[in-house]
Amino acid sequence: MERMREYDGLTVIAAVVWHELLFGMSRLPDGYRKRRIRTYLYDVAAASFPVIPYDDSAAAMHAEMRADAERGGTPLSFADGMIASIARTNNLLLVTRNTADFSAIPGLYLEDWFAGGES
Repeated sequence: MERMREYDGLTVIAAVVWHELLFGMSRLPDGYRKRRIRTYLYDVAAASFPVIPYDDSAAAMHAEMRADAERGGTPLSFADGMIASIARTNNLLLVTRNTADFSAIPGLYLEDWFAGGES
C-alpha cells in the first residue's frame, strides 16, 4: 500500500488485469464478500487507476512476443502476453508478484513491490 501511495496518479491497470479482477469477483457466490469486493473494485480501484486497453499496437507486440517465446521453447501464457504487450507498447513498468513468468520477455521492465527489487 505504501508503494501505491508513493506512485499515486502514476499507476494504471491493464484491461486484461481488470478483466481478471472482475472475473474473480463474478465467480464468487452472492453475499457480503462479493458485495464488498465489487464496491472496492468500482468505487476505489476504477476511480484510482485508468484502464489501459489491449489495442492494435499491443496485439502486434503480443504476436511477436509469443512467436519469440515459442521459438525459445518457453511459451508465454496468452493473458500474460497481453499484459506484457500492453506494458511494452505503453513504455510502462510492469508491477507483479509473478516476475518468473515475465522475466524472459526482452524489453519489459519489471518490479515486484513485495520483494522490493527491480528486474
